[in-house]
Amino acid sequence: MTALFSPLTLRAVTLPNRVAVAPMCQYSAGPDGLPTDWHLVHLGTRAVGGAGLVLTEATAVVPEGRISPQDTGLWSDAHVDAWRPVTAFVAAQGALPAVQLAHAGFKASTHRPWSPQRGGVPDTEGGWSPVGPGDEPFVAGYRRPTALDETGLAGVVEAFAAAAGRAVAAGFEAVEIHAAHGYLLHEFLSPLTNHRTDRWGGDRAGRMRLTLAVARAVRATVGEDVPVLARISATDWVPGGWTVEDSVALAGELAHAGVDLVDCSSGGASPDASIPVGPGYQVPLAARIRRDAGIATGAVGVIVEPEQAEQIVASGEADLVLLGRELLRDPYWPHRAAAKLGAASSWPAPYLRAVG
Repeated sequence: MTALFSPLTLRAVTLPNRVAVAPMCQYSAGPDGLPTDWHLVHLGTRAVGGAGLVLTEATAVVPEGRISPQDTGLWSDAHVDAWRPVTAFVAAQGALPAVQLAHAGFKASTHRPWSPQRGGVPDTEGGWSPVGPGDEPFVAGYRRPTALDETGLAGVVEAFAAAAGRAVAAGFEAVEIHAAHGYLLHEFLSPLTNHRTDRWGGDRAGRMRLTLAVARAVRATVGEDVPVLARISATDWVPGGWTVEDSVALAGELAHAGVDLVDCSSGGASPDASIPVGPGYQVPLAARIRRDAGIATGAVGVIVEPEQAEQIVASGEADLVLLGRELLRDPYWPHRAAAKLGAASSWPAPYLRAVG
């Protein structure tokens, strides 16, 4: 058995392999953040394609936590009913359905990428006033946020917990907390975006407080059997910003809070980041956090070839590889990789005679 196609047990569930569908925003939700047939086909196809873990896009815990008006959500029972066909189909293919719970913070209420318009969406076009650590917008053209007060911060923690409960009710078998890419939790973590002087800012412990409060609340809500993951930006790639050393400290605290695996991405807090994008460029971040924090990690970022993914897991750099663009290009990459690496075929029965 290859390392990439060996099972991975997290709490009470076991992934059939170490290939995960990275969260990828689709900006295609229906009214009020409800998933549509697009999400069933998009996520279901990758489950048919053989991925062991299928993560949704960033799914907002409150309406004002959406990146765009077309983002999915989990802030009501209507969302539970809408997600159930998706989770049922993904699970029926032998994959683990998981949801990424998110709040976009000061990056909320923006136009989706293919819109001819850029920046913030005004109220007259379905937008809203975002929130953040302070009142400065991310960049010019984005909407100015309102700084969260104690009541607002308590509401954020409660919203993540409530959404986690709905996720379990909707059939998701794992939840991921989105604390990366310059969205709300990362905004509080990074000294580039958190200039508060109260208990939610200042030193690293203060800036980590919100993320850890969310992690503890999510764990308490989902119980002991459901895996909880956290996606972080392991470095801001900007001098004076969040560093991999900070991420090692955060990962250790997340483990104490009940998080089982840290999904290691990077960047997003500053438009000035200088990111050395290339094959496996974020893998060393996952390896460092796994080694120094003693927690399972997921590696993501320009992972393309089966041999590359196999080496990441076999060498102990990460416990899981998350593929994004490559699984858009080829939803059946896991089956192709299994054949190339000599692992047992896992093609579904309707396809097996033709391609297995």
